Amino acid sequence: MESKVDPTKDILADVTSENAEPYREFWRQALAVQGSIMMHVLPNVILSGVVATIVCFIAYYLKQNHSFQIGFNVSLYEVVGGALGLLLVLRTNAGYDRWWEGRKLWGGIVNQSRNLCINALSYGPNEPEWRSKFVRWVAVFGHVSRMRLRNETESPEVTNLIGEQSAQELFKTEHMPSAVSMMLGGMLKDACDRGLMTEPAFLQAEQERAKLIDHLGACERILRTPLAMAYSVKIRQFIALFILTLPFALVNSLGAYWQVPLLTMMVAYPLLSLDQLGVELQNPFSTKNLSHLPLAEISKAIEKNVLSLLRAKSVKSGDLDFKVREQKRTEELISFLNKS
Repeated sequence: MESKVDPTKDILADVTSENAEPYREFWRQALAVQGSIMMHVLPNVILSGVVATIVCFIAYYLKQNHSFQIGFNVSLYEVVGGALGLLLVLRTNAGYDRWWEGRKLWGGIVNQSRNLCINALSYGPNEPEWRSKFVRWVAVFGHVSRMRLRNETESPEVTNLIGEQSAQELFKTEHMPSAVSMMLGGMLKDACDRGLMTEPAFLQAEQERAKLIDHLGACERILRTPLAMAYSVKIRQFIALFILTLPFALVNSLGAYWQVPLLTMMVAYPLLSLDQLGVELQNPFSTKNLSHLPLAEISKAIEKNVLSLLRAKSVKSGDLDFKVREQKRTEELISFLNKS
């Protein structure tokens, strides 16, 4: 008797193993350097410690030679610190909203790419060459959208999908996603004009195609419209003033001078980290930023999904010669994606 394999078994096993000893996961992430924002803020944290050390030397000199004590009331910084923390949380939330919106938009691109292919393969011309060309151009849309958002000029994935000549012509266009969308629209119109696609199916496919451009346009809005510069400048001025004057409040409230630089750096680290985190999250597409969206992996996933739909349709079509050619070419593309 043939045994059935539960597809969720491996996933549940991974989840169980991760949750079995959660303290290991906590300390692994707490001590991680790669993917951490620590290296971005460490120079400024050290600088705050140097400034605090200089303040301690000045305070010690004035106290020993002139019997003069410098310092502010530390309770004032408790109130100011609370207000500063609130501003930083608002800034971080604004950045995260942009990151999450970008992820939702790319989820929409994935879904619309699948829907467009399903519509074309189900109701479009029963011509193997037309189906193959259409699906490959749908897969190209995800790649060129990634290229558009990351200012990339060429992509081997695009070349493998549509050939060297068509790819080079596409790379020369001003807005590659629009050129791909126009190609898809032309193929749909041609199928409808020849009577190989019904008008309702054509209109539905057109809606799916238009949504692809809508999602990309929303991503471009996020990319071209960063958070207001005046807001960022004012918060950073507030942070700098707070950190640079904090040693003056600590120098008389702590028992030893050596504690002042240490405590100043301990306060500076979370403040500077939250500020930098807001900067990193406001552009979710750039590979230069931490926690950027995995657009390369998402676009490859789109390609695999639509090619698998094409392969499934080819198997049902009964065109044996095309089925063999298409299956071989699809397997070569999937092998290329797995290696890259």
